[in-house]
Amino acid sequence: MPSARPSLTLTLLQAREAAMAFFRPSLNQHGLTEQQWRIIRILRQCGEMEIHQLASQACILKPSMTGVLSRMERDGVVRRWRSPQDQRRVYVGLTERGQQCFVSMSEDMERNYQRILEQFGAEKLDQLLALLDDLKQIKP
Repeated sequence: MPSARPSLTLTLLQAREAAMAFFRPSLNQHGLTEQQWRIIRILRQCGEMEIHQLASQACILKPSMTGVLSRMERDGVVRRWRSPQDQRRVYVGLTERGQQCFVSMSEDMERNYQRILEQFGAEKLDQLLALLDDLKQIKP
């Protein structure tokens, strides 16, 4: 009987958990969930965008995105608005408080990246990120 192939999806999940172990304490300290931090980071990097684009980039299902954004809007971190030209299109962007949240988290997050670099190495991390970008491009 042939031996089982290593599971790509399980290995990716385990690697994600290993990486997130560096970042979760900072997120917990700032009272943010992983999903909220992904949203803040994407909006900071890309600017305001339609909710469906944000959901896709943040890997958050649309029904979950609605609840996450409602809580973030309640907390004054993001704001949502409808397009004046097309009321079906809903946009989201960071508020000033959301921008400040990103800035206050940045130092901690950079420190965590440095800890990963110390253990994993810059060259290996660059290779890994390039390979993962390649993997994201393949289509079923």
